[in-house]
Amino acid sequence: MELERLTPKQFELFQKFIYERSGIKIDFTKVTLVSNRIRRRLKASSFEDFDSYYRFLISKDGSVELEGFLDAITTNETSFFRTPSNFEWFKNDYIKELLKDKLEGKRTASLRVWSAACSSGEELYSIAMCLADLSVPLRGWQHQLLGTDISESSLKLAREAVYRKRTMQELEPAKIKRYFTEEAPDQFRLRPAVSQMVRFKNHNLMQPLAELPFDCIWLRNVLIYFDRESKTKVIDNLIQSLVPGGYLVVGPSEGVYDMLGMLQKRGTFLYQKP
Repeated sequence: MELERLTPKQFELFQKFIYERSGIKIDFTKVTLVSNRIRRRLKASSFEDFDSYYRFLISKDGSVELEGFLDAITTNETSFFRTPSNFEWFKNDYIKELLKDKLEGKRTASLRVWSAACSSGEELYSIAMCLADLSVPLRGWQHQLLGTDISESSLKLAREAVYRKRTMQELEPAKIKRYFTEEAPDQFRLRPAVSQMVRFKNHNLMQPLAELPFDCIWLRNVLIYFDRESKTKVIDNLIQSLVPGGYLVVGPSEGVYDMLGMLQKRGTFLYQKP
C-alpha cells in the first residue's frame, strides 16, 4: 500500500532529528515535501513505513543511512547566474576594486571565494566563468574557489560538472559555446578550463570551516529553513571566515539582515567586514 504523508507526530520527530543534525528547522507547511522525500528513502532502503525508518535512523546503526537521508531532505535545485545583479557586481565593481588595491600595494594578486551551501555547483561555476572572462586583466592572479555543501549527492553532481538546459536560462548562447561541450541534446559538460578552477568539500554550516579566510563568501537561498539560533551560529562562522575588508553576498530570503550589525552594508545583498 502506498504510504500517505507523515502524521503531525511523525513529522515532529523527523523535524527534531533534522534540526539536531543540520540546524535546519522545517515548518509543518512543508510536510508534503518532507513526506515525499522521506518516502523515496524508504523505497531505496526497503523500509515498510515511516516509523520503522525513523527507529533505524536514531539507532546505533543509523549512521550508515544519515548521509542519504540528509541528501534527500536538503538538496535544492539551482541555476547558473541566478540573480544576475550579484554577478554583475562581482565581475565589474568588485574586480575593479581588487585590481585597484593590488596596484596601490594594498593586497597580493590572489583571490579566495567560498560558495557556502553550493548545491550542485552552478553558483561557484558562475563565479569561475566571471573570472575566466577576465583572464586578461587578472593575468598572474591566483584563484582559490571553494564550494561546500552538506549533501554528498549534490557535491557529486558538482564535481561531475554536467548540466541540463533548465539550469542555463541566464547563460547567453556565446557563453554556453565557450564554456560547455554538448554531449547530448540536453546534457552539457563544463570545459576543464572552468571545472578545474574550483574544488568542493562536504561541510555543515553549523560548524566552523577549517580553511584560511576568504575574500568573498556567497550565502544565497540557504537559510530559509534555519531558525534564528541556527542562523546566528551560521553567520558567526561565516564572519570568522572572512578576511578584514572581505564581502558577504547574501540572498533575499535568508532573513539575517538584523544579524549583520558587525558588517557594513554596501548594497541590498552586499555586506563588508570592517
